[in-house]
Amino acid sequence: MKTVVLILLTLIVTETWGQTYEVGLMAGGINNIGDVGSMNFISPTGPAFGGVFKWNKSKRYAWRASVLYGNFTADDAKSGIASRQQRGYTLDHTIFETSAGLEFNFVEYNLHSLSQAFTPYLYTGITYFRYDFNYFDAGALQETGQKEGAFAIPMTIGAKLRINRFFIVGAEIGARYTFTDNLDASNPEGSNFEQFRFGNILSDDWYVFSGITFTYTFGRIVCSDCFE
Repeated sequence: MKTVVLILLTLIVTETWGQTYEVGLMAGGINNIGDVGSMNFISPTGPAFGGVFKWNKSKRYAWRASVLYGNFTADDAKSGIASRQQRGYTLDHTIFETSAGLEFNFVEYNLHSLSQAFTPYLYTGITYFRYDFNYFDAGALQETGQKEGAFAIPMTIGAKLRINRFFIVGAEIGARYTFTDNLDASNPEGSNFEQFRFGNILSDDWYVFSGITFTYTFGRIVCSDCFE
């Protein structure tokens, strides 16, 4: 029995210390897709920056957590839809998000072997974000000063390149499908706001982050088979 326990403890410690961690920065731009402004998928209208942490469990996947702060401008004048251009709505919005999930590498990505240095990847998980609760009244934006919270599903595609053993640079585009339709102030919740709703109230909003990541890797390598 003592032998079995010792073997299990050895496996647990080896698995834990045999991983490599990454910590770094994210920077880029952010834009919305909704009932106000442009419908372009990748069209940053404001800056975004944050931090990211990864726990590389194997050459194929990593657990990932991040925080991101961004600002976007939704402007009907930038839309390709004539009715929106004529309407002329505009708003500035700030978003603060936290996200956690799984990053999957398209090819085996070994952080500790010089022979493998590049891979595309996918990331998804769950995101919680805070945003400004506003609405339009007679064409004028009404800023309440309140914040609302909602969840979103991130759908991110990117690619990363290991510069050397310690530094990795990446680029990604991540769409967030939100569980709110008022990110663009078009569908405020509550019976008192029914008269201020417009657009497609059956379709929730999106926002998109496009940018780069720069991470530093660390972690003691004990498990020789984990990253061969």
